[in-house]
Amino acid sequence: MTSKTERPRRLGEFELIGRIFAPLATGVPGAFDLADDVALIAPPPGREIVLKTDSLIEGVHFRRDDPPSTVGRKALRRALSDLAAKGAEPSAYLLALALPQWIDVPWLEEFASGLASDQADFGITLVGGETDATSGPVTITVTAVGFVPEGTLVRRKGASPGDIVFVTGLIGDAGAGLAILSGFLASSPTSAREALISSFRTPIPHLAFGQALRGIASAAVDVSDGLIADLGHIADVSGVRIEVDAVRIPLSPHLQGLKGSGLDVRIDAATAGDDYEIAFTAPPESTPAIRKAELQTFTPVTAIGRVVPGEGAVLLDPSGREIALERRGYTHF
Repeated sequence: MTSKTERPRRLGEFELIGRIFAPLATGVPGAFDLADDVALIAPPPGREIVLKTDSLIEGVHFRRDDPPSTVGRKALRRALSDLAAKGAEPSAYLLALALPQWIDVPWLEEFASGLASDQADFGITLVGGETDATSGPVTITVTAVGFVPEGTLVRRKGASPGDIVFVTGLIGDAGAGLAILSGFLASSPTSAREALISSFRTPIPHLAFGQALRGIASAAVDVSDGLIADLGHIADVSGVRIEVDAVRIPLSPHLQGLKGSGLDVRIDAATAGDDYEIAFTAPPESTPAIRKAELQTFTPVTAIGRVVPGEGAVLLDPSGREIALERRGYTHF
Protein backbone atom coordinates (compact mmCIF):
# COMPACT_ATOMS: atom_id res chain seq x y z
CA MET A 1 0.00 0.00 0.00
CA THR A 2 0.98 3.61 -0.51
CA SER A 3 1.42 5.59 2.71
CA LYS A 4 -0.26 8.94 3.19
CA THR A 5 3.02 10.74 2.62
CA GLU A 6 4.26 8.62 -0.27
CA ARG A 7 3.11 9.63 -3.75
CA PRO A 8 1.67 6.77 -5.85
CA ARG A 9 4.29 5.52 -8.28
CA ARG A 10 4.21 6.64 -11.89
CA LEU A 11 3.16 4.17 -14.53
CA GLY A 12 5.27 3.19 -17.52
CA GLU A 13 3.97 4.28 -20.91
CA PHE A 14 2.33 1.02 -21.91
CA GLU A 15 0.99 0.31 -18.43
CA LEU A 16 -0.49 3.81 -18.43
CA ILE A 17 -2.16 3.19 -21.79
CA GLY A 18 -3.42 -0.25 -20.85
CA ARG A 19 -4.68 0.63 -17.38
CA ILE A 20 -5.95 4.19 -17.76
CA PHE A 21 -6.86 4.78 -21.39
CA ALA A 22 -7.50 1.44 -23.14
CA PRO A 23 -10.85 1.08 -21.30
CA LEU A 24 -11.97 4.27 -23.06
CA ALA A 25 -11.51 2.51 -26.43
CA THR A 26 -13.15 -0.82 -25.59
CA GLY A 27 -15.46 -2.20 -28.27
CA VAL A 28 -14.27 0.07 -31.07
CA PRO A 29 -12.89 -2.13 -33.89
CA GLY A 30 -10.73 0.58 -35.47
CA ALA A 31 -9.09 1.45 -32.15
CA PHE A 32 -7.48 -2.02 -31.82
CA ASP A 33 -7.67 -1.66 -28.01
CA LEU A 34 -4.95 1.02 -28.33
CA ALA A 35 -2.46 -1.78 -29.02
CA ASP A 36 -1.42 -0.60 -32.48
CA ASP A 37 0.33 2.50 -33.82
CA VAL A 38 -2.69 3.80 -35.72
CA ALA A 39 -6.47 3.84 -35.71
CA LEU A 40 -8.75 2.99 -38.64
CA ILE A 41 -11.81 5.15 -39.33
CA ALA A 42 -14.10 4.75 -42.33
CA PRO A 43 -16.62 7.53 -43.06
CA PRO A 44 -20.21 6.36 -43.53
CA PRO A 45 -21.51 6.47 -47.12
CA GLY A 46 -22.27 10.01 -48.28
CA ARG A 47 -20.32 11.61 -45.42
CA GLU A 48 -17.16 13.68 -45.28
CA ILE A 49 -14.61 13.60 -42.46
CA VAL A 50 -14.17 16.72 -40.32
CA LEU A 51 -10.96 17.00 -38.26
CA LYS A 52 -10.08 19.40 -35.45
CA THR A 53 -7.03 19.54 -33.16
CA ASP A 54 -7.01 21.56 -29.93
CA SER A 55 -4.42 21.78 -27.16
CA LEU A 56 -5.06 22.46 -23.49
CA ILE A 57 -2.02 23.83 -21.64
CA GLU A 58 -1.61 24.12 -17.89
CA GLY A 59 -1.42 27.75 -16.83
CA VAL A 60 -2.97 28.91 -20.12
CA HIS A 61 -6.25 27.03 -20.51
CA PHE A 62 -6.58 25.46 -17.08
CA ARG A 63 -5.15 25.82 -13.59
CA ARG A 64 -3.13 23.18 -11.78
CA ASP A 65 -5.68 23.07 -8.96
CA ASP A 66 -8.63 22.46 -11.30
CA PRO A 67 -10.20 19.03 -10.68
CA PRO A 68 -8.58 16.55 -13.10
CA SER A 69 -11.99 15.35 -14.30
CA THR A 70 -12.88 18.85 -15.47
CA VAL A 71 -9.50 19.16 -17.19
CA GLY A 72 -10.27 16.05 -19.23
CA ARG A 73 -13.77 17.22 -20.04
CA LYS A 74 -12.62 20.67 -21.09
CA ALA A 75 -9.91 19.23 -23.32
CA LEU A 76 -12.47 17.14 -25.18
CA ARG A 77 -15.21 19.77 -25.19
CA ARG A 78 -12.97 22.43 -26.74
CA ALA A 79 -12.49 20.26 -29.81
CA LEU A 80 -16.17 19.26 -29.84
CA SER A 81 -17.14 22.93 -29.82
CA ASP A 82 -15.31 23.39 -33.12
CA LEU A 83 -17.11 20.38 -34.58
CA ALA A 84 -20.41 21.86 -33.40
CA ALA A 85 -19.75 25.16 -35.18
CA LYS A 86 -19.12 23.22 -38.41
CA GLY A 87 -22.34 21.20 -38.15
CA ALA A 88 -20.43 17.95 -37.62
CA GLU A 89 -21.43 14.83 -35.73
CA PRO A 90 -18.61 13.59 -33.43
CA SER A 91 -17.32 10.06 -33.83
CA ALA A 92 -13.84 9.54 -32.38
CA TYR A 93 -10.82 11.34 -30.97
CA LEU A 94 -7.08 11.00 -30.53
CA LEU A 95 -5.40 12.07 -27.30
CA ALA A 96 -1.77 13.21 -26.93
CA LEU A 97 -0.40 13.85 -23.44
CA ALA A 98 2.81 15.54 -22.30
CA LEU A 99 3.02 14.88 -18.55
CA PRO A 100 5.43 16.34 -15.96
CA GLN A 101 6.66 14.42 -12.91
CA TRP A 102 4.01 15.75 -10.53
CA ILE A 103 1.21 13.95 -12.39
CA ASP A 104 0.37 10.75 -10.47
CA VAL A 105 -1.96 7.78 -10.88
CA PRO A 106 -4.96 9.25 -9.00
CA TRP A 107 -4.75 12.40 -11.14
CA LEU A 108 -4.76 10.32 -14.32
CA GLU A 109 -7.61 8.13 -13.11
CA GLU A 110 -9.78 11.15 -12.34
CA PHE A 111 -8.79 12.75 -15.64
CA ALA A 112 -9.87 9.60 -17.50
CA SER A 113 -13.14 9.47 -15.55
CA GLY A 114 -14.01 12.91 -16.93
CA LEU A 115 -13.29 11.72 -20.45
CA ALA A 116 -15.38 8.59 -19.92
CA SER A 117 -18.34 10.65 -18.73
CA ASP A 118 -18.19 12.93 -21.76
CA GLN A 119 -17.71 10.03 -24.16
CA ALA A 120 -21.04 8.67 -22.96
CA ASP A 121 -22.73 12.07 -23.13
CA PHE A 122 -21.49 13.08 -26.59
CA GLY A 123 -21.24 9.75 -28.40
CA ILE A 124 -17.50 9.88 -29.08
CA THR A 125 -14.77 7.31 -28.42
CA LEU A 126 -11.02 7.36 -27.88
CA VAL A 127 -9.19 5.56 -30.72
CA GLY A 128 -5.51 6.39 -30.20
CA GLY A 129 -2.91 9.00 -29.32
CA GLU A 130 0.50 9.50 -27.75
CA THR A 131 2.04 9.88 -24.28
CA ASP A 132 5.26 11.68 -23.41
CA ALA A 133 7.09 13.02 -20.38
CA THR A 134 7.89 16.73 -20.19
CA SER A 135 9.74 19.13 -17.92
CA GLY A 136 7.22 21.80 -18.84
CA PRO A 137 3.51 22.23 -18.12
CA VAL A 138 0.86 19.56 -18.66
CA THR A 139 -0.14 19.67 -22.32
CA ILE A 140 -3.21 17.82 -23.57
CA THR A 141 -3.93 17.67 -27.28
CA VAL A 142 -7.20 16.29 -28.63
CA THR A 143 -7.84 15.60 -32.29
CA ALA A 144 -11.58 15.14 -32.78
CA VAL A 145 -13.04 13.31 -35.75
CA GLY A 146 -16.55 14.00 -36.99
CA PHE A 147 -18.71 13.56 -40.06
CA VAL A 148 -21.01 15.79 -42.11
CA PRO A 149 -23.19 14.94 -45.09
CA GLU A 150 -21.28 15.75 -48.27
CA GLY A 151 -21.30 19.46 -49.10
CA THR A 152 -22.92 20.63 -45.84
CA LEU A 153 -19.92 21.83 -43.80
CA VAL A 154 -20.63 25.27 -42.27
CA ARG A 155 -17.51 27.32 -42.92
CA ARG A 156 -16.21 30.65 -41.61
CA LYS A 157 -16.36 32.01 -45.14
CA GLY A 158 -19.83 32.80 -46.46
CA ALA A 159 -21.22 35.79 -44.56
CA SER A 160 -22.84 38.41 -46.82
CA PRO A 161 -24.06 41.99 -46.31
CA GLY A 162 -27.64 41.84 -45.07
CA ASP A 163 -27.08 38.74 -42.92
CA ILE A 164 -27.99 38.81 -39.24
CA VAL A 165 -25.37 37.90 -36.61
CA PHE A 166 -26.43 35.44 -33.91
CA VAL A 167 -24.79 33.79 -30.91
CA THR A 168 -25.84 30.84 -28.78
CA GLY A 169 -26.00 30.83 -24.99
CA LEU A 170 -24.33 33.41 -22.77
CA ILE A 171 -21.17 35.45 -23.21
CA GLY A 172 -18.67 36.39 -20.51
CA ASP A 173 -19.40 33.76 -17.83
CA ALA A 174 -16.19 31.80 -18.44
CA GLY A 175 -14.08 34.94 -18.29
CA ALA A 176 -15.71 35.86 -14.98
CA GLY A 177 -15.13 32.32 -13.69
CA LEU A 178 -11.43 32.58 -14.45
CA ALA A 179 -11.31 36.02 -12.81
CA ILE A 180 -12.84 34.53 -9.65
CA LEU A 181 -10.33 31.66 -9.59
CA SER A 182 -7.49 34.13 -10.17
CA GLY A 183 -8.65 36.39 -7.34
CA PHE A 184 -9.49 39.32 -9.60
CA LEU A 185 -13.24 39.20 -9.00
CA ALA A 186 -14.93 38.81 -5.63
CA SER A 187 -18.08 36.70 -5.49
CA SER A 188 -20.20 36.28 -2.39
CA PRO A 189 -23.19 34.21 -3.60
CA THR A 190 -22.10 30.57 -3.73
CA SER A 191 -24.47 29.80 -6.59
CA ALA A 192 -22.99 32.54 -8.77
CA ARG A 193 -19.43 31.49 -7.99
CA GLU A 194 -20.10 27.85 -8.81
CA ALA A 195 -21.98 28.65 -12.02
CA LEU A 196 -19.32 31.01 -13.37
CA ILE A 197 -16.43 28.71 -12.48
CA SER A 198 -18.27 25.79 -14.08
CA SER A 199 -18.61 27.82 -17.29
CA PHE A 200 -14.83 28.20 -17.37
CA ARG A 201 -14.01 24.60 -16.47
CA THR A 202 -16.66 22.67 -18.38
CA PRO A 203 -18.10 24.52 -21.39
CA ILE A 204 -21.01 22.94 -23.26
CA PRO A 205 -20.56 22.19 -26.98
CA HIS A 206 -23.84 22.79 -28.84
CA LEU A 207 -23.57 19.79 -31.14
CA ALA A 208 -27.26 19.26 -31.90
CA PHE A 209 -27.82 22.94 -32.65
CA GLY A 210 -24.73 23.07 -34.86
CA GLN A 211 -26.05 20.16 -36.91
CA ALA A 212 -29.36 21.98 -37.25
CA LEU A 213 -27.49 24.97 -38.76
CA ARG A 214 -26.47 22.98 -41.83
CA GLY A 215 -28.09 24.66 -44.83
CA ILE A 216 -29.24 27.59 -42.66
CA ALA A 217 -26.14 29.48 -41.47
CA SER A 218 -24.03 31.28 -44.06
CA ALA A 219 -20.95 31.17 -41.77
CA ALA A 220 -20.12 30.06 -38.24
CA VAL A 221 -17.30 29.90 -35.71
CA ASP A 222 -16.94 28.68 -32.16
CA VAL A 223 -16.28 31.47 -29.65
CA SER A 224 -13.00 30.49 -27.99
CA ASP A 225 -10.74 33.55 -28.20
CA GLY A 226 -13.50 36.11 -27.64
CA LEU A 227 -16.75 37.05 -29.39
CA ILE A 228 -15.31 40.03 -31.30
CA ALA A 229 -12.03 38.30 -32.12
CA ASP A 230 -13.75 35.20 -33.48
CA LEU A 231 -16.37 37.12 -35.44
CA GLY A 232 -13.40 38.97 -36.88
CA HIS A 233 -12.29 35.68 -38.44
CA ILE A 234 -15.63 35.38 -40.24
CA ALA A 235 -15.42 39.00 -41.36
CA ASP A 236 -11.86 38.63 -42.67
CA VAL A 237 -12.38 35.49 -44.76
CA SER A 238 -15.83 36.62 -45.96
CA GLY A 239 -14.66 40.11 -46.94
CA VAL A 240 -17.34 41.90 -44.89
CA ARG A 241 -17.79 44.04 -41.78
CA ILE A 242 -19.62 42.62 -38.77
CA GLU A 243 -21.27 45.05 -36.36
CA VAL A 244 -22.22 43.81 -32.90
CA ASP A 245 -24.54 45.84 -30.67
CA ALA A 246 -23.01 45.74 -27.20
CA VAL A 247 -26.40 46.09 -25.48
CA ARG A 248 -27.64 42.92 -27.20
CA ILE A 249 -24.87 40.64 -26.00
CA PRO A 250 -26.54 38.01 -23.75
CA LEU A 251 -25.27 38.16 -20.16
CA SER A 252 -26.22 35.75 -17.39
CA PRO A 253 -28.01 36.86 -14.22
CA HIS A 254 -24.99 35.59 -12.25
CA LEU A 255 -22.61 37.82 -14.18
CA GLN A 256 -24.90 40.83 -13.99
CA GLY A 257 -25.41 40.27 -10.26
CA LEU A 258 -21.66 40.45 -9.68
CA LYS A 259 -20.61 43.08 -12.20
CA GLY A 260 -23.76 44.81 -13.45
CA SER A 261 -24.71 45.19 -17.10
CA GLY A 262 -22.98 48.43 -18.05
CA LEU A 263 -21.03 49.01 -21.21
CA ASP A 264 -17.71 48.16 -19.54
CA VAL A 265 -19.08 44.78 -18.47
CA ARG A 266 -20.27 44.05 -22.00
CA ILE A 267 -16.90 45.03 -23.46
CA ASP A 268 -15.18 42.64 -21.03
CA ALA A 269 -17.61 39.86 -21.90
CA ALA A 270 -17.19 40.35 -25.66
CA THR A 271 -13.41 40.12 -25.46
CA ALA A 272 -12.81 37.63 -22.62
CA GLY A 273 -12.89 34.30 -24.47
CA ASP A 274 -13.40 30.68 -23.35
CA ASP A 275 -17.17 30.86 -23.97
CA TYR A 276 -17.30 28.02 -26.55
CA GLU A 277 -20.60 29.25 -27.91
CA ILE A 278 -21.45 29.30 -31.63
CA ALA A 279 -21.42 32.69 -33.35
CA PHE A 280 -22.96 32.59 -36.81
CA THR A 281 -24.49 34.60 -39.60
CA ALA A 282 -27.62 33.88 -41.60
CA PRO A 283 -29.94 35.74 -43.98
CA PRO A 284 -33.06 37.29 -42.40
CA GLU A 285 -35.35 34.76 -44.07
CA SER A 286 -33.62 31.99 -42.11
CA THR A 287 -34.82 33.38 -38.77
CA PRO A 288 -37.88 31.07 -38.48
CA ALA A 289 -35.69 28.01 -39.10
CA ILE A 290 -33.20 29.23 -36.49
CA ARG A 291 -35.94 29.72 -33.92
CA LYS A 292 -37.23 26.22 -34.66
CA ALA A 293 -33.76 24.77 -34.12
CA GLU A 294 -33.47 26.80 -30.92
CA LEU A 295 -36.63 25.21 -29.53
CA GLN A 296 -35.86 21.70 -30.73
CA THR A 297 -32.36 21.64 -29.24
CA PHE A 298 -33.07 23.74 -26.12
CA THR A 299 -30.31 26.15 -27.14
CA PRO A 300 -30.91 29.86 -26.48
CA VAL A 301 -29.99 32.04 -29.46
CA THR A 302 -29.70 35.84 -29.56
CA ALA A 303 -29.52 38.16 -32.57
CA ILE A 304 -26.66 40.54 -31.73
CA GLY A 305 -25.79 42.40 -34.91
CA ARG A 306 -25.53 42.55 -38.66
CA VAL A 307 -23.23 42.02 -41.63
CA VAL A 308 -22.54 45.11 -43.77
CA PRO A 309 -20.05 46.06 -46.49
CA GLY A 310 -16.58 46.83 -45.16
CA GLU A 311 -14.06 44.90 -43.10
CA GLY A 312 -13.44 43.64 -39.60
CA ALA A 313 -15.69 43.00 -36.60
CA VAL A 314 -16.62 45.92 -34.36
CA LEU A 315 -18.56 46.54 -31.16
CA LEU A 316 -21.07 49.42 -31.18
CA ASP A 317 -22.31 51.48 -28.23
CA PRO A 318 -26.03 52.28 -27.74
CA SER A 319 -25.66 55.32 -30.03
CA GLY A 320 -24.28 53.17 -32.83
CA ARG A 321 -20.71 54.44 -32.48
CA GLU A 322 -17.79 52.06 -32.75
CA ILE A 323 -16.13 51.34 -29.41
CA ALA A 324 -12.35 51.55 -29.36
CA LEU A 325 -11.14 48.24 -27.88
CA GLU A 326 -7.83 47.83 -26.10
CA ARG A 327 -7.99 44.12 -26.90
CA ARG A 328 -10.31 42.14 -29.15
CA GLY A 329 -9.82 38.81 -27.41
CA TYR A 330 -7.19 36.27 -26.43
CA THR A 331 -4.13 36.12 -28.66
CA HIS A 332 -1.98 32.98 -28.83
CA PHE A 333 1.28 34.73 -29.73
